[in-house]
Amino acid sequence: MSIFESFETANRQKTQPLAARMRPRTLNEFVGQDEFLAPGKLLRRLLKADRLGSVIFYGPPGTGKTTLAKLLAVESNSDFCQISAVVNGVKELREVLARAADTVAAEGRRTLLFVDEIHRFNKAQQDVLLPDVEEGIVTLVGATTENPFFTVNNALLSRSRIFQFQPLTIQNIKTILQSAITDRERGLGNMRIEMDDEALEYLARTSDGDARRALSSLEIGVLSTFADPIHFTLEMAAESVQKRITGHDRDGDSHYDIISALIKSIRGSDPDAAIYWLARMLEGGEEVRFLARRLIILASEDIGNADPHALPLAVSCAQACEMIGLPECQLNLAQTVIYLASAPKSNSATNAIFAARKDVQEKEAVSVPKYLCDAHYRGSEQLGHVGYQYAHDYPDAIAPQDYLGVNRQYYFPTERGEEAEIGARLNFIRARRNEKNE
Repeated sequence: MSIFESFETANRQKTQPLAARMRPRTLNEFVGQDEFLAPGKLLRRLLKADRLGSVIFYGPPGTGKTTLAKLLAVESNSDFCQISAVVNGVKELREVLARAADTVAAEGRRTLLFVDEIHRFNKAQQDVLLPDVEEGIVTLVGATTENPFFTVNNALLSRSRIFQFQPLTIQNIKTILQSAITDRERGLGNMRIEMDDEALEYLARTSDGDARRALSSLEIGVLSTFADPIHFTLEMAAESVQKRITGHDRDGDSHYDIISALIKSIRGSDPDAAIYWLARMLEGGEEVRFLARRLIILASEDIGNADPHALPLAVSCAQACEMIGLPECQLNLAQTVIYLASAPKSNSATNAIFAARKDVQEKEAVSVPKYLCDAHYRGSEQLGHVGYQYAHDYPDAIAPQDYLGVNRQYYFPTERGEEAEIGARLNFIRARRNEKNE
């Protein structure tokens, strides 16, 4: 490197934000994702065997997907090429693949092609990659924040290993922040910084597992303080952290994960967890109508007759949300979510309709008994539409009549909540009907 190149490199580094300067330079410096990157784990073993192949990195921002892709290029002795599915199309993709083929032919070196936000490519664009991936001309590393099983086509998935990145732990973030504070070459080590433990904990906790966000907050706090030494307090940390982003994208993968967590928390009778997931969706801008509809469905699906008041409450909540709107209708949603989560649970009604429809689809249709057919017209008696027993003519309004014509039971009440009373009443009705038929 010439003196001019060295000077230019130094100048570029000065303008880079702290998060960019602190990118790991080796796998040993990489923090997090031990599930597949720790010594002896799958990704390490693939590198050691020189059998990396094509991979999909799936996970939230700031967890190291781009950084790890660059390190893999170094470790596998490959040329690194990065494109973005947001700004690059098929033309640029074909040019990259052509250069990669030339490099293999002329130098015997493979190209590691990093495609950021690969889920943004449509099926036709993804298909362009297939021949070169299959022949090993390029090692594809696709990065996505969306579930690849929904957004990457099956042909490409079948040729790739999927590694799911998890948000960095609080301890991971602390390690990265401490490294940035002490590193003299790339970090803030040339400045005297006295970091309070509470401040470090706060930065790590409020970053939501995103190292880039944590480092940016640290840099803001340090560079906006004119003191020597810099006493980095909890108050400074709070002022340096930008408004937190909830990690909920109403059109993305997290939309389905968080609504799933909300529904399962209510079903599991945990009002505290349910309220948290509701708050996440509201902070993320989720459509109120969507939330209200899901609560109406859940009231019948998971509570049913164990608490018959659940359904009208959920319907009332939906009506209240329409009348009031946000922000006030969050109170209606919160009340309803807590009630539904605390209510006794039963899926007996759900099981009953599913079982009955299965019989309708798979078994011979049951004919309506003639005594149950419509008899409100002249000539119905000639068709045999007679014999209906009017329930109110009998004690307890229980007629000794068969209303199906075949011996089948679909509804099995639970012993929970008000459904226990329904079950007892049905047992009484069946017993009385049997007595009258004997």
